[in-house]
Amino acid sequence: MLKIGAVIPGLVLLLGLTSCGITIPQDPEGTLEKVSGGILRVGVSENAQWVQLPPTGDPQGIEPELVEEFADTLDAAIVWVPGAEHELAGDLFHGELDMAIGGFGADTPWVKEAGITRPYTETADERGKTIKHIMLVPLGENAFLLELDQFLQAQELEL
Repeated sequence: MLKIGAVIPGLVLLLGLTSCGITIPQDPEGTLEKVSGGILRVGVSENAQWVQLPPTGDPQGIEPELVEEFADTLDAAIVWVPGAEHELAGDLFHGELDMAIGGFGADTPWVKEAGITRPYTETADERGKTIKHIMLVPLGENAFLLELDQFLQAQELEL
């Protein structure tokens, strides 16, 4: 049986945290707050149907369309930053990007440099292996990650 003396310290801590105005999840670097009504810096790496980089104009494909819709929900303008996967992961790690797209799978090697969304759709590669598609965000920017995750999970993709 649980003793009341063991519960009281936890309740006091919980009440103290809620009265301090602490919100969870948080963005240590304030990504969600900076992007909302501002600029969304998106790294793009070309990957078949997911991201195409035409010689002129904005990126095309499934993921750029998703990002454009997400940016609309935040009233954010997009700055597209093309690069190789490893460059984009480094830019995320150093706070130079807000997110990156490129047909990334959940088995991405970039998990030490970037946070990942929950898989938002699945496809199969030419060998029949399932690919769970994700997007990359800066490590620790959990409020931004949650906002992006909720947006992606609400989408119904037709591939």
